[in-house]
Amino acid sequence: MKRIGVFTSGGDAPGMNAAIRAVVRAGIFYNKEIIGIYRGYEGMIEGDFVPMEVRSVSNILQRGGTILKSARSKEFLTAEGRTKAYEQLKKHNIDGLICIGGDGSFTGLHNLYKEHNIPCVCIPGTIDNDIPGTDYTIGYDTATNTAVNAIDKIRDTALSHNRLFFIEVMGRDSGYIAINSGIAGGAVAVIIPEEETSIDELIEKLNATGTQNKTSSLVIVAEGGKSGSAMEIAQRVKEKFSYFDTKVTILGHLQRGGTPTYFDRVLASKMGVAAIEGLDAGQTDVMVGIVHQQVIFNKFEEIMSQPKDIRKDDLRIAKILSI
Repeated sequence: MKRIGVFTSGGDAPGMNAAIRAVVRAGIFYNKEIIGIYRGYEGMIEGDFVPMEVRSVSNILQRGGTILKSARSKEFLTAEGRTKAYEQLKKHNIDGLICIGGDGSFTGLHNLYKEHNIPCVCIPGTIDNDIPGTDYTIGYDTATNTAVNAIDKIRDTALSHNRLFFIEVMGRDSGYIAINSGIAGGAVAVIIPEEETSIDELIEKLNATGTQNKTSSLVIVAEGGKSGSAMEIAQRVKEKFSYFDTKVTILGHLQRGGTPTYFDRVLASKMGVAAIEGLDAGQTDVMVGIVHQQVIFNKFEEIMSQPKDIRKDDLRIAKILSI
């Protein structure tokens, strides 16, 4: 294998650039040509390729986002679109692929592998930390730190005005950011997709934790919670629980940007090197993971056959500390 393509796909995550840098530098170290593919699968179909050298990835380690850009591609969802992408890869003599992205991106690459047998390795880059087969995904640590920093600032306002704040964090299908930012931010309750919490249960929780004796309270809501959005929940709570002046803050895409933490930079660097070494050693249709500090390679069917459940101990700790 002499010529390897690297691309980012799906939502951006802090640390993706560190992963790109690691892939390029490790590839060059092992005498490979690394080709950057711009705009994910859309760029693959259009042949938007560029050779990458050491200088191509200079001064990107600390930058958020992705220098290779990302884009959605409806065409790649079709067999015809994937055939066009494969033809571009063969035209440019690309022997293997490394994708940095989430489960949707991995599914696309898995389909390309099944149909055209091109060797491929995935690197998990998503702030939700919702992919099994690895303890952490690239971007999760930074996004959670961003959420905690925002929560700390919001608490200052809550204390000044005797307010109950509902803070919505990202996590359409996963409560990892919500649970851990809730623990770190001292939330009185956390609402996540993995558990259904009724409004009556939430109000009971607010009463049981002595909320009316506090000068402020924070409730963290994952955007994919079964009880609705933070705005909807806040309105329904306000109708039944009027002690506090109730406010809502939606952090949204604020969590996707910013300088990656040292943890995400190191994680991305280790995974980038592992992807090159794994591909060179014959690994294919796999995802790089790091479990208990050890690099592993997960078969696609294994990581996609079951969801990554929230850690029960995290839930237990959050409930204990919310009194």
